[in-house]
Amino acid sequence: MDYNKTINLPKTDFPMRAGLPKREPEMLKRWQDMDLYNELLKKNEGKPRFSLHDGPPFSNGGLHMGHALNKSLKDIITRSYAMRGRYTPYIPGWDNHGMPIESAIIKEQKLNRKAMSVSDFRTACHEYAEKYIGIQMEGFKRLGVVADWEHPYKTMNPSFEAEEVKVFGEMYKKGYIYKGLKPVYWCYHDETALAEAEIEYQDDPCTTVYVKFPMHDDQGKLSHLDKSKLNFVIWTTTIWTLPGNLAIALHPSESYAVVKDNGSGEMYIMAEALTDKVMGVAGISDYEIVETHEGAFFENMLADHPFLPKTSRLVLADYVTMESGTGCVHTAPGFGADDYQTCKRYGMDMVVPVDDQGRHTDYAGKYAGMLVEESNPVILKDMKESGALLASEEIVHSYPHCWRCKKPIIFRATPQWFCSVDAFKDEACAACDEVRWVPGWGVDRMKSMIRERADWCISRQRRWGLPIPVVYCKDCGKPVCTDETIAAISDLFGKEGSNAWFDKDPADFLPAGMTCPHCGGKSGFEKETDTLDGWFDSGSTHMASMKRDQGFWPADMYLEGLDQYRGWFQSSLLTAVGAFGNGAPFKECVTHGWTVDGEGKAMHKSLGNGVDPADIFNKYGADILRLWAASADYHADVRCSDAIFKQLSQNYLKFRNTARYCLGNLEGFDPNNLVAPADMLELDRWAVTRLNALIEKCAKAYDDYEFLVITHAVNDFCVVEMSNFYLDIIKDRLYCDETDGLARRSAQTALYLILDTITKIMAPILCFTGDEIWLAMPHKAGDDDRNVLFNDMNSVFADYALSADEMTKWEKIIEVRDAVNGALETARAEKKIGKSLEADVALTVPAEDAFLAEMDSAVLADLLIVSQVEVTVGGELAVSVSEATGTKCPRCWKHSTKADENGLCPRCAAVAAKLPAF
Repeated sequence: MDYNKTINLPKTDFPMRAGLPKREPEMLKRWQDMDLYNELLKKNEGKPRFSLHDGPPFSNGGLHMGHALNKSLKDIITRSYAMRGRYTPYIPGWDNHGMPIESAIIKEQKLNRKAMSVSDFRTACHEYAEKYIGIQMEGFKRLGVVADWEHPYKTMNPSFEAEEVKVFGEMYKKGYIYKGLKPVYWCYHDETALAEAEIEYQDDPCTTVYVKFPMHDDQGKLSHLDKSKLNFVIWTTTIWTLPGNLAIALHPSESYAVVKDNGSGEMYIMAEALTDKVMGVAGISDYEIVETHEGAFFENMLADHPFLPKTSRLVLADYVTMESGTGCVHTAPGFGADDYQTCKRYGMDMVVPVDDQGRHTDYAGKYAGMLVEESNPVILKDMKESGALLASEEIVHSYPHCWRCKKPIIFRATPQWFCSVDAFKDEACAACDEVRWVPGWGVDRMKSMIRERADWCISRQRRWGLPIPVVYCKDCGKPVCTDETIAAISDLFGKEGSNAWFDKDPADFLPAGMTCPHCGGKSGFEKETDTLDGWFDSGSTHMASMKRDQGFWPADMYLEGLDQYRGWFQSSLLTAVGAFGNGAPFKECVTHGWTVDGEGKAMHKSLGNGVDPADIFNKYGADILRLWAASADYHADVRCSDAIFKQLSQNYLKFRNTARYCLGNLEGFDPNNLVAPADMLELDRWAVTRLNALIEKCAKAYDDYEFLVITHAVNDFCVVEMSNFYLDIIKDRLYCDETDGLARRSAQTALYLILDTITKIMAPILCFTGDEIWLAMPHKAGDDDRNVLFNDMNSVFADYALSADEMTKWEKIIEVRDAVNGALETARAEKKIGKSLEADVALTVPAEDAFLAEMDSAVLADLLIVSQVEVTVGGELAVSVSEATGTKCPRCWKHSTKADENGLCPRCAAVAAKLPAF
């Protein structure tokens, strides 16, 4: 007799091999055909909204792993809220203006922007941006991101530009925006100012110099000393800035020494605390301190410049430290923020002896026309020859570089537009306290960055950007920005786009008959030629896109990389507080780290260690990439390599195989007819109780955005509690019990609850696999079978839960089972038995575990997956294994002493008797 035909073997079309690279595009097509995004909104319409406002990636390249991490996390969060009763609009966006696109098209298309009209050049930039929006959008779609792809926001759209102009106008009206001559980061390769967020620091070698500034006027305070031998000694790492020196700053209360070189007779003024170090670098060992004075003693003395015909004034500044240098700080107001403020306090004129191209002006004398880096060795050589150089050292220091061209930048005073952060930084910091920061230290990082920032340089000397909406009176030359001009410019940009600024005369768009509000002049106006910092563009998205297009403010969440504390998070906060004073534009701010290679190194083309998301899609599938994003502590740097993805694919298979086991054993099961809690077998209730713990753990993890907790918990649940224990035990019941019998349906009920739950828990992460399982599984009335995303995650199944005392008993059973498994392995190695069903197990248990002796021996044998078990209450836990007695059942393979004439055990005989073939 072929008893295999009488067994309930698993049956499912759900494949063991995922084949994600081939299957996912087919599912994407299905989602597109069903209009998944809009159907999801319809499904959840009327529910509380959760709005994650998309931080716009820059539209100048293909998809990279940073994009993949960012968009995966956003989609996981949005999906998880949709499946927890929230209405989840998600509008993707792109940041379009800025120098990177200008540089790229000039290089790639060989354009000469100076020979083109501004509008033609900007149109070329627009087309370039559109191209990469399309490329990136396709990549995000392939990743499975659910979004309104038909209506993305773009910072170059006329409607966006029209709103951004209004943000500028509000901040100008409040006095927060002004034009001034101040030192800013300046990239002379690209000839534009840069914001702090556009600066990257790299280690550069440099020559640091100790330079003598001879005493010129001691104000009669040091007349007892030989002035011709007296020098102030400054220290600098930027030799090229020396032509711009106007002052030497000392700390007012620190002690300064007059140090005499007993060999040459020369005397040097420097901080007493740094004397030994400086003289050591200079190679002077025979020296003495002649006298000491506080820094304030030297105020307003004059020193001669070492190589230009001018003097340098001694000034006081609290920022001077005794940590390095000489304590006498080289001060060039055209090249440093502190220098600028100090010289301004002393009423000194601004000197900027370097032009836009990074070349010295005539002010620098013989060095005029030289690039700053060219002048360094020449000035050094001249100072050595003239005797102005006390000492020099070769060091490596951290120096700012342009984030796009990667070349060193300079700090240089130029006329720029600024946003005065100082004017409202208290309000901005107060707004931070109303935000939930994830991780929690984010609030301190943001507040410290705001407090350290005095001004935000918002002007750029570029063509591809939003024109600064300011005009200048031809009569008095003063800038004009009023409610009327802002309204007119906003209307112009909204109708024609910002190219119109470069094509039209102000008279074409300003109110007819407009006069200068400063002087009443009627001669007309000229347009500002600078454009706005790209961070002002993206920082305005909360108004120009979110509030305008979606009708709500603030967002529930902003989520971006760690660098956005000085970038998008900050610019958004500053424009929101500065323009409207209503607090932060987000209720929660979540950050993730950088993507790095498998060894933790930054990925670069030159190193050949990059990972292309497209390669992951094609080899493993998007779900594996999403699992990668969810399985790491994304608040720190996230490693990626083929080895990591290979390991993740193994973890994925454990989940998939658990789902397949459930699906195979749910063939013909009706979820509308679940076994009642009171009728469910205790082992099955144990499984549902463990499922309840998983539900609670994952619900909290979703609330905390700790996705690695979810992936690890689900993996452990599938491997440890399901595969290694529960699923192994119930296989006999599922295969061999009566098809519609209570015991089998009890197990099926548990399997259904488990499958339904873990599919929903993992659906935001494994969006393709979750939907694939959903389409393959049976559903109860009320489920939306179109897509798992249209269904809420499960709450705990409290009615099925065992008590704490009952669960303690099951912990003991598992402990005993582990001991039995060890004994079975030993018996197998000793050739006493083959498979575990060939075993008869004799257990000795301590008195506190006497309940094991009271259990039905057949039930306990099933739990241990053996044929027979005897329990004795005695001393410590002990296990012995012998060969089972009786006949091996040809249907279930258990050994029975009560087999019928066909060798069937009583259970199998009863089941077989009811089958048609018998």
